[in-house]
Amino acid sequence: MGLLTADDPRDTAVAWVFVVVQVVLIVTVLLLPTGDAWAVSPGVATAARLFQLLGALVLAVALINLGRSLTPLPTPVPDGELHTGGLYRWVRHPIYSGIIALGLGAAVRSGNPWTAATVAALIGWFMLKARWEEQHLRSRYDGYARYAAGTPRFVPWWPVGADRR
Repeated sequence: MGLLTADDPRDTAVAWVFVVVQVVLIVTVLLLPTGDAWAVSPGVATAARLFQLLGALVLAVALINLGRSLTPLPTPVPDGELHTGGLYRWVRHPIYSGIIALGLGAAVRSGNPWTAATVAALIGWFMLKARWEEQHLRSRYDGYARYAAGTPRFVPWWPVGADRR
């Protein structure tokens, strides 16, 4: 595979498609009404809220950890650097992890199967997006392959080989 760059118009277009679909899925989760397909006990609702709070915290810290390497696109910025510390020591994509936690908490509390299905689609989309993004990261940063070999994609302590597909 040749060098993948953010300057390639095709890659830039694909990157924007990833972002637009992601935003559509997140907005859909936010706008879907609550349902009555399942009841949520107060304890489960509290646990889901705490999971969402954890997700928001992970998201905020991960955004800060990236610093000037932060970009809305799943392509490295030209003057960026590989981050392997902070939350990135535990997972390769903590921003996605935070959003996933927010979505899972929302799905549990929603009582709406469409919300759950949309969150499942969002997780699947993040899996595709992360794989595509990692091609660019491997191409841009010499140490990325070694980092990825020892760091789970989304969930700390998840077996690293389990997220290769």
